[in-house]
Amino acid sequence: MVKICCDSTADLLNEFSGADLYKENDITVVPLYVRIEEEEYLDGVDITMTQLLEKCSKSNKLPQTSAPSVERMRGIFTELAADGSEVVYITISSGFSSSNNNAVLAAEGLERVFVVDSLNLSSGVGHVVLEARDMAKKGMSGAEIKKALDEDIVPKVETSFVLDRLDYMVRGGRCSAVSALGANILQLHPGIEVADGGMRVFKKYRGSWQRCLKNYIKDKLDGRTDIRPHRIFVTYTDTPAEIVNEAVELVKSFNYFDEVLTTTAGCTVASHCGPRTLGVLFIRK
Repeated sequence: MVKICCDSTADLLNEFSGADLYKENDITVVPLYVRIEEEEYLDGVDITMTQLLEKCSKSNKLPQTSAPSVERMRGIFTELAADGSEVVYITISSGFSSSNNNAVLAAEGLERVFVVDSLNLSSGVGHVVLEARDMAKKGMSGAEIKKALDEDIVPKVETSFVLDRLDYMVRGGRCSAVSALGANILQLHPGIEVADGGMRVFKKYRGSWQRCLKNYIKDKLDGRTDIRPHRIFVTYTDTPAEIVNEAVELVKSFNYFDEVLTTTAGCTVASHCGPRTLGVLFIRK
């Protein structure tokens, strides 16, 4: 038996609808730590994304996130493998967090534990997790799943999102205040994508955020023949329901995907992007 496990950055929950893809697929989640105003919480356990953003709106400081310790990870791995099972553990990109490094150290000497660096974030990690789940159901071993993920899934996950506001990026040191002011005046909304385990701006959209989202989704999906049609995520932080519904309907209008899943970003992503951030995430062929 192979057990699938991941850290809480996989964003396979929907805070508003109550959907929980972790529970539905028997996936063990290891929450990261979130610290704000001298208080520490477990991501998704002690604090939700909307609760975190509410605290951020009242504070001049952004939260700090940290990975589970090596000792904590080793204890979890040992417990999961105690019945003879193999464990495949999938982490946020090693470029964003020490979660992967800690997991690798924790797995040393545990022959039945296989750690996978998703090189991604949010439901980009979630894609890798669900692919691992599908492979485990087919009877693949832990070593076979890790090899398939590393070679055929991780390099092909396409993650991107569009920001409505830049103040969280400014406060997090990822964008200058001058640039943010200029973007606000010109109604510019950056499109961010994950590439090579890091993030970069791929396009600057202009106009209302709602209009920019429509153009962004069309840019990402229109005319594409290189996308695997089985699954796509629409993932977002605190965003008006009508805007989310419009985005989902636009994705569905391409009549391409077997399954359109909506999830909310967890505390790790929300603490850097802020409210009103939305992305579409899929896997290329």
